[in-house]
Amino acid sequence: MTVAEIRKRYLDFFAAKGHKVIPSASLVPENDPTTLFTGSGMQPLVPYLLGAPHPEGKRVADSQKCFRAEDIDDVGDNRHTTFFEMLGNWSFGDYFKKEQLPWLFEFLTDKEKGAGLDPQNLYVTVFAGDKETGIPADDESVEVWKGLFKHKGIEAEYVELGSEKEGGEKGMQGGRIFSYDVKKNWWSRSGIPSNMPAGEPGGPDSEVFYDFGTPHDPKFGKECHPNCDCGRFMEIGNSVFMEYKKNEDGTFEKLKQRNVDFGGGLERITAAANNDPDMFHIDVLNPILERLPENLPMRNKRIIADHSRAMAFLVADGVRPSNKGAGYVLRRLMRRAMIYEYMTGDPDLNLVGVIDGLVEKYAGIYPEMQVETIVPVYEDENKKFMSAFKNGLKEFDKLVQNGKISGSDIFRLFSTYGLPYESAMEFAKERAGITIDKEEFEREMEKHRELSRTASAGAFKGGLADHSEKTTRLHTAHHLLLKALQMVLGPQVKQRGSNITSERLRMDFSYDGKMTDEQKAEAERIVNEKIKEDLPVTRSELPREEAEKLGAEHEFGQKYPDRVSVYSVGPKGATAENPQFEKAFSLEFCGGPHVAHTGEIGKFKILKEEASSAGVRRIRAAIE
Repeated sequence: MTVAEIRKRYLDFFAAKGHKVIPSASLVPENDPTTLFTGSGMQPLVPYLLGAPHPEGKRVADSQKCFRAEDIDDVGDNRHTTFFEMLGNWSFGDYFKKEQLPWLFEFLTDKEKGAGLDPQNLYVTVFAGDKETGIPADDESVEVWKGLFKHKGIEAEYVELGSEKEGGEKGMQGGRIFSYDVKKNWWSRSGIPSNMPAGEPGGPDSEVFYDFGTPHDPKFGKECHPNCDCGRFMEIGNSVFMEYKKNEDGTFEKLKQRNVDFGGGLERITAAANNDPDMFHIDVLNPILERLPENLPMRNKRIIADHSRAMAFLVADGVRPSNKGAGYVLRRLMRRAMIYEYMTGDPDLNLVGVIDGLVEKYAGIYPEMQVETIVPVYEDENKKFMSAFKNGLKEFDKLVQNGKISGSDIFRLFSTYGLPYESAMEFAKERAGITIDKEEFEREMEKHRELSRTASAGAFKGGLADHSEKTTRLHTAHHLLLKALQMVLGPQVKQRGSNITSERLRMDFSYDGKMTDEQKAEAERIVNEKIKEDLPVTRSELPREEAEKLGAEHEFGQKYPDRVSVYSVGPKGATAENPQFEKAFSLEFCGGPHVAHTGEIGKFKILKEEASSAGVRRIRAAIE
């Protein structure tokens, strides 16, 4: 089966269950400072999981484009990718476990309408409970799963494994349903409960694994179990029962509504449907492998395939190579792919052909995937980088001639010229039989990773995700600032990214020149004037086309559903029943949260205005 077939079957299946199919959000999240990229299907939907009404109702489904920078170093095995699509279905306070698990099981096993997986190859995990928080074990899901397997003629034994380590000691024990601790069967964007900021939603989850039946590799533990990394089992889906929210004092309370948040790896489900443990054999990735020289190590082929696809999607969603933030991650991906392309030794190999093939596979579902958008960015970066890279090889050859290469030397070549350690190892072995001090290199590299992790994860203290009072006030101030900038600099100003924490607001906007002190003072004055006027802030749900005709600001290139949430600021007397859009000071597509009146914001102050990238400026601001 192909990726397109599985995607269509999934969306059709849940549409038939009363779900509204919504478009994928951009890989670059809007108003989410906790990450640089959209890394899960739930990320754009947090406001609705916290209780805000979704314009499309209580049941939605989609296939969400995702990118996880933290997986870059794991790419090369048979299952890790940086870019992937996540199939998702959500219940915002509607159905719960007794509906979700049977529907998921039906989709996975139905040969006509679903993925057609053999239920004998499916194993599931549930939440074992957590003594520290007092959140109980998920016994209800255990009973639901037992009934579903029994209906298929399978007696499903329940085994309590506890931790992943205990799983490696205890093994399968003839089980079909297994419970694990918070490290494996609790889901929030911040991980385990102790890592969650105040206001963050989370909950126990139930994961489904496909058993490929491959032999267990004892280097991953004495015994095999569903969460073993030996390759026998592959997680293909995760139903999160999001019903908790963390409080300021570290305790947990129930959310106003019980939610279902399902995420299933489209590529992984496709691999399972084809009963092939190598995910790179699916139809969207295998053609890339087939373009590469036969004698190339499979790890190298997979890195080229993954990085090429991720690069294409990131560029299509507006990311451009740079030395910081999302652009830094893109540049790293592109350059790794270019190095591995160079290492094939095939002078005729060009990743432009790979990009063409990817566009052909995806443009039907993602129209932003256009050759004329992606290829020029790739070719420009390739031209810049390969010149520096070849200079790095010259420096490398000088070191080879000296007969000794230190780990620090290799790190310098990596940081200056982009020559990665594994490439240096291969070049050293091929050219001179020299070994490199790997431990010294790793010490230097670990320092770099610490910096890189912060950039890749995009994590900041606080953040919009915590929905704290001050973050909410700054979020509304963000709307006022954008309108003020348009009034001062011109209507052509558009938002190009934002990052809002409880300490400060950061906004990127399109503008070609540096703001003068007078312009900054005027923008600040306008925002404070509107705060002083104590204007009402109103949320409305509108058809997307109607909101666009009203001139509501929205993220360039972002896909929106047929009905959208719009926040308007002002005029005096505006209400949800009579928002008076034509008189509003500011009108924007947004999921919230916001203050009820601008007077709640406090005194607004622009701290700094600077260049962000070509044609884009950045403002940092705060409130008192």
